[in-house]
Amino acid sequence: MISGDVAPATGVIQTGQAERREIHTPDSRAVPAHVVDGDEIYRRSFAIIRSEAELGHLPADAHDLVVRMIHSCGMTDLGADTAVTPGAVAAAHAALRAGAPVLCDAMMVASGITRRFLPAGNDVVCTLNDPDVPAKAALLGTTRSAAALDLWLPLLEGAVVAIGNAPTALFRLLEMIEAGAPRPAVVLGLPVGFVGAMESKAALAAHPSELEHVVVHGRRGGSAMTVGAVNALALGATA
Repeated sequence: MISGDVAPATGVIQTGQAERREIHTPDSRAVPAHVVDGDEIYRRSFAIIRSEAELGHLPADAHDLVVRMIHSCGMTDLGADTAVTPGAVAAAHAALRAGAPVLCDAMMVASGITRRFLPAGNDVVCTLNDPDVPAKAALLGTTRSAAALDLWLPLLEGAVVAIGNAPTALFRLLEMIEAGAPRPAVVLGLPVGFVGAMESKAALAAHPSELEHVVVHGRRGGSAMTVGAVNALALGATA
């Protein structure tokens, strides 16, 4: 070996400047046998969730929705903290079939929604990165997440609202409704966190507007859970 060269590591083949790594099968099986069929993984997962989760207090048409939400986070006790108004699922299905947009507070939510599940090629909208939002947030003295909702006004009537990140966005939505903004078909109020999340969801559940809604009371929520909820509703709308 010429001085200054470095010998290739075991399992690495060098060809000119390119490297190709080889994966060697170990002599002994340290990895246990496991299910590799995707459909079977889903089937078993949903069966386990239904056997462990508390769903009896929820409307019957919300069970598939909450199962998908639990599947997104792995916490089968989530059902006990979940509240779904009696008309929420039917309202969401009708809105999606009619082509209503899905309004998202965060790009993580918007990006996770499976477009092929949407029954009418529904628009998925997130206004958080609109160039006008920072100035609007400064003017209102609030977060960008909250200020971005003002750009929803032309789209809000009959929409499916999916808030899975920012409590301030959910508070802002309720302020807008109180100020006379159009009513969405349903609100998925699932912000996550330690400051304002619990309070924003309690405010939605108790709000005099009686918006159709899905909430997980307490600190839990988040983008993955909200995506699971939207995808479940979209699948239900196409059934």
